[in-house]
Amino acid sequence: MRFPDPSRPGAPDVLAMGCDFSAGTLLLAYRSGIFPWPHGEQQEPDDAAPLVLWFSPEPRAIFPLEEPAHWSRSLRRTLRVHPYEVTLDEAFGEVMRHCGATRAEGTWIIPELVAGYERLHQLGWAHSVEVWEKSSSGRTLVGGIYGVAIGGMFAGESMFHSRTDTSKIAFATMAEKLRASGFTLFDVQVLTSHLASLGCIEVPRAEYLLRLKSALQRNPKLV
Repeated sequence: MRFPDPSRPGAPDVLAMGCDFSAGTLLLAYRSGIFPWPHGEQQEPDDAAPLVLWFSPEPRAIFPLEEPAHWSRSLRRTLRVHPYEVTLDEAFGEVMRHCGATRAEGTWIIPELVAGYERLHQLGWAHSVEVWEKSSSGRTLVGGIYGVAIGGMFAGESMFHSRTDTSKIAFATMAEKLRASGFTLFDVQVLTSHLASLGCIEVPRAEYLLRLKSALQRNPKLV
């Protein structure tokens, strides 16, 4: 699959349509500043294939990594005293499925997409942070975030919570790990009020693509 150049003058937000979630296609998309976003609710097996659009939005949302994060007072307190166990890459597929299952309006995280990103995870390109609630009978996944890392860029795809603030804990943990590991670009795609409350900002697409080009020259390891 080939993608149009999002840097060309007048390039639209939606650049392509298609259901190819192979590792090569996904990596090419992210390196080009593009990501897939299936539209409509999850289809039953005998239904028509979902409509999958490939986006490079103008403007683009990022979480700044240049300086230490300025979390809100309440989030700083939560990060200091929360009772949860937080891990990296222990339950990637489970995080992704929870992100899809917790959306009352229907999910864009369709099975084909899960399979594609799980393959990226197996190849070392996709990562997750998990938040676990511990009990005498074991532990339960109650929050998480997942995304794709290429060079010094991490593209956050989705997060979920089933306890108060556990998605914020996952997001803050990922942001701190990215900065400590030497990543320079934390892409969050499209700004929402929730992301803005965490400190995410919008930049022009042209600036994002320049940041992406620079980040792809780096080779940090997420730890």
